[in-house]
Amino acid sequence: MTDTRSNRPPIVAMGDRPIQDVSGVLGSRIFAWIGDIIVLAILGTLVWFALALLGIITFGATWLLIPIATVATALGYAAITIGGPRQATWGMRMAGLRVETVNGGRPDGLAAAVHALLFYVAAGTVGLWLLDILCGIVRSDRRLGHDILTGLVVVRA
Repeated sequence: MTDTRSNRPPIVAMGDRPIQDVSGVLGSRIFAWIGDIIVLAILGTLVWFALALLGIITFGATWLLIPIATVATALGYAAITIGGPRQATWGMRMAGLRVETVNGGRPDGLAAAVHALLFYVAAGTVGLWLLDILCGIVRSDRRLGHDILTGLVVVRA
């Protein structure tokens, strides 16, 4: 018989996690979101304009890509900026925030893109958005619902 207890990963106590500064994060996230919406509007306009011009050359074929490119621009922006060395979107940098994993590590691009996708899905429906925000209000670590699902934490930079 083999002992299965030795194959289990160790349980990490809450006290062993790194101390992450989450004071005032919820209010700052609103300003970061406004900054990111402005940046995404500019990027989206550039992508839309490029696809519109290519649509003239391709007899409208690239116009079908505009909805996909809009979503890809938002998710790519999050993946590149949050998954990058500064661990923050441009809006988050302006608000003095950055994203970490629960263990204090740097998130990868896929986790950042999924984090953004879950946020946009929640923001698109009032009920999910309120539930997402409520999670951050009642939790001491101020993690929103989409933060919990992806294992990320927004902290002071």
